[in-house]
Formats: sequence, C-alpha cells, structure tokens
Amino acid sequence: MTPMRALFLPVLAVLASSCVVHRGVEHRPAPGAIGPYSGAVVADSLVFASGKIGSERDGSFAEEAESALDAVEAELERSGLTLADVVSVQVYLTDIGRYAEFNEIYAARFPAPYPARTCVAVAALPAGARVEITATARR
Repeated sequence: MTPMRALFLPVLAVLASSCVVHRGVEHRPAPGAIGPYSGAVVADSLVFASGKIGSERDGSFAEEAESALDAVEAELERSGLTLADVVSVQVYLTDIGRYAEFNEIYAARFPAPYPARTCVAVAALPAGARVEITATARR
C-alpha cells in the first residue's frame, strides 16, 4: 500500500457514513474537494468515480500518475471494488507527450482485459495537476 493510500483509507471510512442518498442514488463526499462535486456516485450496479488528481504534483510525472491511480483505487475500495471492476476510464493529460509513459504506468496497474478508455490532451487541470483520471466501475 502506498503512503498516500494509507492516508486516504481511514479518512474515507469515516466519510463513507456521511453519504447522501437522493432518489435512490448514493452521493459520496469528496474529501478535500476543490469544487462542488461528489467523490463518487453509486447508481444501481455502477460506481462513477469523479476525477482524481495525484497528491505528488511536486515530484515526477510517474509519481503523480501513480498517486492519481491510488486515489481512484481508494475511491473504488469504498464500494468494495478494485481496478478489475472498472469498465471505463477517462484520462486527461496536460502533455500528450507523456502518453507512452502514462500507458506503461496504467498497464502495470490495470489487469487485462483492460477497460474502455479515452485519453485527452488538455491545456490545464485543477491545482496544477498534470494528469486527472475518472473511472466507472460495475459491481
């Protein structure tokens, strides 16, 4: 378990009890959110994890990407899911030149067969992030 993940899990366990259910859809809080959004939304058998950025933005791109994936994994664990349950991923990179490097990191974390994925180059991301990842998983 990475250090960031070790920090997230106790906080997420406490916050899981403060979920809001609206019209049968569960909205989970987003710890430390920098905007008005849920950390994840659970609708029937689907879990939609909001975009996750890494906490290691002062380090290497690889550390930041790993950290963002750690955050996705921690969000999924709140629903008893893993990366193997993910059916779709959206990746946002501020430098498409990092595409190959990101693919290596991604392939090492997600089991085959891989989920459907979109990767888009963007001009900027919140909080100076270089990568943001959203995921949809199925229970």
